Amino acid sequence: MFELMQLRCFVAVAEELHFGKAAARMCMTQPPLSRQIQILERILDVELFKRSSRSVELTAAGAAFMSDARRIVRLADNARLTARRAATGEVGALTLGFTAASGYSFVPKLISHARTGLPNVDLRLKEMVSVEQIDALMAGQIDIGLLRPPLRRAELGSQLVMREGLLIASLDAGIDGRPPPRALADFNDHPVVMYSPDGARYFHDLVQGLMTNAGVAPRYVQYLSQIHSILALVGAGLGAAIVPEAARALHMDGISFHPLEEASESVELLLSWRHDNDNPAIQRFLKRMETIGGDPSQ
Repeated sequence: MFELMQLRCFVAVAEELHFGKAAARMCMTQPPLSRQIQILERILDVELFKRSSRSVELTAAGAAFMSDARRIVRLADNARLTARRAATGEVGALTLGFTAASGYSFVPKLISHARTGLPNVDLRLKEMVSVEQIDALMAGQIDIGLLRPPLRRAELGSQLVMREGLLIASLDAGIDGRPPPRALADFNDHPVVMYSPDGARYFHDLVQGLMTNAGVAPRYVQYLSQIHSILALVGAGLGAAIVPEAARALHMDGISFHPLEEASESVELLLSWRHDNDNPAIQRFLKRMETIGGDPSQ
C-alpha cells in the first residue's frame, strides 16, 4: 500500500510538472523525490508521468489518480488540524447541565457568548435540578453544571457567574380578601407555595431561613421543585411565593413581582466541573465565561 509521503510527492510533481520545483516545494532534493514517485508507480503498477529531458506530463492514469490523491492529502491535513484543535479545546463537545430557572435568562446569554467565542464546540444541554447535576458531574454524564450552591465535593471546582435578588410573587388581587404580601411580616399565616426540600433544597432552605429569621409562620400549601410550576399555582390563587429575579422573564398573567427589600441574601448561580475531567474544551469554555460579564451580579 502506498504511503502519505508518496502521495504528497506525487501531488507536488503533478502540480508543478517539474521535479526540481516539486523537490524545492517539498524541502528535499530531487533524487529522493524521484524515488518516492518510482515506488508509488511500482505499487500502483502504472506509469504516472511521461518524462523527457524537456518536460514532465501526467499520463492518463496519473491524471485519473490526481483527484483522489489530492483529496487524501487534504483529508490527512484536515485530520491533523482537527486533532490539534481538539487537543487545545478549539473543537469538541461539552455537555452542560442547567437548572430551569437559569434557563429563563442566563442560559440564552451563555449560549450566545459560547457560540461567538467557541463556534466549533458543540454544546449539548440537559435541564436538571442542582442535586441531579452534582451526581451527573461525579458520574461523568455532564462536563459542566450550571447550578445552585452549596457544593460539598472536593472533586468539583466552581465559578460564580451570577447573583440576583429575591421577589415576592403574588396575585394582583390578593387571596381570600387579603392584600398581596409586600414584606416578610405579611407572610404570617399567609398561604405560600413553597420549594420542595428534595428537588429544590437551595431555595427551600433560603426561604425557610428568611421566614424563621423574620419570626413569621406562613401556611405552606404546596411543595414544588420548579419555579414555573410554583408561579402557575400562584396564578391559580393557591398562595404567594418568593422567587428569584429571573422569574420575571416568565410574564405570567395576573402575577405581580415586588422586590423583597428585607432580604440581605442574594441568589447565586455557579458553573461547576470535575477537576479530573480531561475534556480540553472545558478550560476554554471556562476562560470564555470569564468575559460573559464583569460583575457576577448582572
